[in-house]
Parts: sequence; structure tokens; C-alpha cells
Amino acid sequence: MNQPAYISLRVAQIVTETADAKSLVFEVPEALREQFSYKSGQFLTLRVPFESGWLPRCYSLSSTPLENEPLRVTIKQVRDGRASNWLCEQLREGDRLEVLAPAGVFVPRHFDDDFVLFGGGSGVTPVLSILRSALIAGTGRILLIYANRDEASVIFASELKTLASAYPQRLQIIHWLDSVQGIPAVAQLAELARPFTRAQAFICGPGPFMDAAVSALHLIGMEHGRIHVERFVSLPEEGSVAAPAAVDTDVIGSQLSVRLDGEEFEVPCAEGETLLNAMQRAGLKPPSSCLVGSCATCMCTVERGSVEMLRNDALDQQELNDGWVLACQSVPNSEHLRVCFPE
Repeated sequence: MNQPAYISLRVAQIVTETADAKSLVFEVPEALREQFSYKSGQFLTLRVPFESGWLPRCYSLSSTPLENEPLRVTIKQVRDGRASNWLCEQLREGDRLEVLAPAGVFVPRHFDDDFVLFGGGSGVTPVLSILRSALIAGTGRILLIYANRDEASVIFASELKTLASAYPQRLQIIHWLDSVQGIPAVAQLAELARPFTRAQAFICGPGPFMDAAVSALHLIGMEHGRIHVERFVSLPEEGSVAAPAAVDTDVIGSQLSVRLDGEEFEVPCAEGETLLNAMQRAGLKPPSSCLVGSCATCMCTVERGSVEMLRNDALDQQELNDGWVLACQSVPNSEHLRVCFPE
């Protein structure tokens, strides 16, 4: 399997957002602009130095691709967080970081609908990118429910206030502070979201908050296909995950049909080979990032046949029930297999 192609980018600016959150603004040379083009809701993978090795970490873009502005990721320090503490305390403006091109599927297909957005703590980062793009490219109403521990923890407070003032008829922001109201219950979130049953929902934040938001939307009858959840896990340190076993590419185990970027492809898959490796070997470029089953960038749906997943830290049970798999971890166990990537 091809290794991730990191690119060195200069950190042009570091912005202090709160006492424990900072934004990194990257300088992207003109020659790399196309490679670093992105969609609202996507993330960058940063290669963070640690002791004698490297820590890959995914951080969502808080900038919007619909404005002429540089790439910006926002990072909240985590207690004992090896990468977040280094980035927030050791990194300086002018330093360089190794970065993967933008990736991720937490992305609206269009901005024609209403949106109900749930952000918990630093989970507001991709939600802000989606919110800003929807205001620019769409005409619908937007509700942001933003939960934090207390007022001092609110990232982008000033920017959100400015947006709410600029779009009073379209944007409503509800700040939920645990210190004032306690942890939001499912029933409370359901009542806040009830007017947006037909909207597109995007949810990012701590696990319990996201679970409560999903339950709330199910409670008010929102269709499952309208609910989008971004779940991040810390990627393992480089070298800590065993490389996949070598396969004999002359022994074909399955014939793979692929729908990718609106086109159809036929790919031979060796016995024991992952879907991603087979596609890359055939010259295709499916979306991928972490290669260890943690980021969900390579998720696709199985429409015919079946696979075995070697590892899965990214997909929940509902997504598995809906037929989603991770191409980087999926090995065919049927002679004929058809998969489709999101378009």
C-alpha cells in the first residue's frame, strides 16, 4: 500500500482562540493550491514530531473554501495530549509542518437545504466551515447548537457573533453552557432541533454529545440519511501498527467493480489484498488518508459481494448496517465485489 504523501508547509500565523485552543494558518505555495483545494467539513492530517518518532493527527479545517483565505486548522489542547500540547506550546510562526492534502467525507453535497449543526467544544471547527459556506452559497435557515463547558471555552465567539448579526433572518446560534444549564439531555436537544426536521444535520464533538444529538434527531423523526456525524480518534504512532501481510499479486482472489468519481472501473484484487491497495495498484486514486482504519476518508459502500474488515475505528454500527466499509482495511471474501465511493 502506498504511504501517505506528506508535504512540508510553512505555518504563517498562530492565532490564540481561547486559553487552550489555537488556530494554525498555513502558507500554501501557488504550485500546491490545486492539491490543497478542499471542501467544507474536511480535515488536514498533520505529522507531529514526538520523541524519536511521529504522531499523525487529523484536525478539521475551520476556514471556508468559498472565501479567498488561507488554510486554517484549529486545535484544542487535551490533557496529556502528546500532539495537541506540542502544537499549542512548542510550534512557532515560521516553522514548517508535514501535512497531507485535505481529506474527509463530512461534507455537504450541496447548500440548498436548511441546516441544523451541532458542535461540542472543538468539534465546532468543521461545523464553522460548513456554516460559513452555507451562508455564502445557500439561502436556507441555519441553526447552530454549540455546547461548551463554560463561556471561556467558546471558540470563535467573536466570529460567530459577527455572523449572527450579519445574517439575522437566516442564522440562529444557541450557546449551551454546561456550567449554567448542565449537560444537554436528548429531550432538550430534540426540542431545540424540532423545527429543522427536514434539514441536513452535521454533528461533531465529544462522543456522548454526538450520541445525544443523533438520538435527539431520531426522536423528532429526522431521516437517517440526513444525519452526518464526524468521529475522530487519535491515529496510532507511526510504526506502531503492523504492516499488512504481503500478497501474491499473481493470485487473483476477486474481481472488483468500482464506481469512483462518476466512472466505472474493473480491478483485479489479489487474494488477501485490501480494496485500497488493489485500486492503487491499478492506477486509481480513491480517497485515503490514515491507512489504518481510523479516519473514514476511504469509506465506500458494498453493493455486491462481501468483505472482511481487518480493523475499524471509524464506522459506527449504523454505518456498518448501511453497507459502509473502509477500503484500506477491507479484504474481499467473495469472487465478485462491487463498491461505490461517495460522489
